Amino acid sequence: MRTTRKGSVEMPAFVRQLVKETEKRVSSFFKGGGRGGAEHMQGEGEEVIPSPYLDRPVLDKLTEEGCSRWGLTYALGSMQGWRANMEDYHNCVPQLGAGLADWSFFAVFDGHAGNQVAQYASQHLLDQVLATGGIGPEDHPDRVRGSFTDGFLHTDKHLLTAARREGWERGGTTVTSTLISPRYFYFANCGDSRAMLCRAGQVCFSTEDHKPYSPLERERIESAGGSVSLQRINGSLAVSRALGDFSYKGAENRPPTQQMVSPEPEVCVVERSPGDEFLVLACDGVWDTVSNEELCAFIRSRLRVCTDLRDVCSQVIDLCLYKGSLDNISIILVCFPGSPQLSAEALHQEAALEDLLESKVAEIYEELSSQGEDPDLLSVLTVLANTDVPGLPPGGGLQSK
Repeated sequence: MRTTRKGSVEMPAFVRQLVKETEKRVSSFFKGGGRGGAEHMQGEGEEVIPSPYLDRPVLDKLTEEGCSRWGLTYALGSMQGWRANMEDYHNCVPQLGAGLADWSFFAVFDGHAGNQVAQYASQHLLDQVLATGGIGPEDHPDRVRGSFTDGFLHTDKHLLTAARREGWERGGTTVTSTLISPRYFYFANCGDSRAMLCRAGQVCFSTEDHKPYSPLERERIESAGGSVSLQRINGSLAVSRALGDFSYKGAENRPPTQQMVSPEPEVCVVERSPGDEFLVLACDGVWDTVSNEELCAFIRSRLRVCTDLRDVCSQVIDLCLYKGSLDNISIILVCFPGSPQLSAEALHQEAALEDLLESKVAEIYEELSSQGEDPDLLSVLTVLANTDVPGLPPGGGLQSK
């Protein structure tokens, strides 16, 4: 049974202290450097552009878990972080209805310029894909590909009507989604969120990010009358495919897929294998701070010491925050029967690492105090970061502890 909890996975106490100690430094940067910064340079009557960042991050997490009848288990973790607004949405359906009870669907929607488009897409995209009629028990890859493409285009068309009615024309959302059948993974990606499959201990597949500076994307953008500067469309939008963003879809005599911003997903099919371990779908708030290989290694190590997938997602979110992510952070973790299992040896090593870190922190604190300093957490961690600590989680390092 699926459950949802908000704020139920707590930050470690030392992390909250670390965040508190760094808030003044970070907020000064976000506000334009304090005295003499952007806010103090505004003239009378000039509009003050609000910062997209908060003075302190929102650390509460939304978590969710569930399973399917055929052995799949999943969890979701999502946090607003430093962003002024939460614009991420998701859709987790471990079992589709009717004749597709052995099929599953998961998707992450990363909104920009508001959350309305992401929310709308999370509620309607799957229905539009299924309504095409190309997805059925026969599991035909070409038909499923076509259904995904048509479903995205139909969603964008209906979204335009809603956007004009509600005033959402500036908003948009990226989408990364995966439809799992008994035989295949169907990945449909539109934008710079990403899905990744780990198999037999390695990254087996990941979707490609759609960025304006990619050669094929740039060619389409320029053909539609746009330009790419500062790695953005017209110096503004950082993604080249998305639902919504209708101010970039007005080129005359060009179909939707040939506009500056295309709603067409890139659909890839990967045959399933007994070696499949887990699948990750996440927004760029995750991928901006960790690589595919790092995240694969980190999650594998956490699955050996943790049975609650919600806590694994929470640890990934914490890791991304510590590594400097300033965005909303959302991740869906889908595990298969072949995923790493709890290990007595790994638990013993984890306990030994915790003891080692505790003793090293005490040593550093005592040494700094003996030098006449009044050490705070930041100064202790600075020294610890330059200390050889064996046994840290692969892909996570000290930031994960």
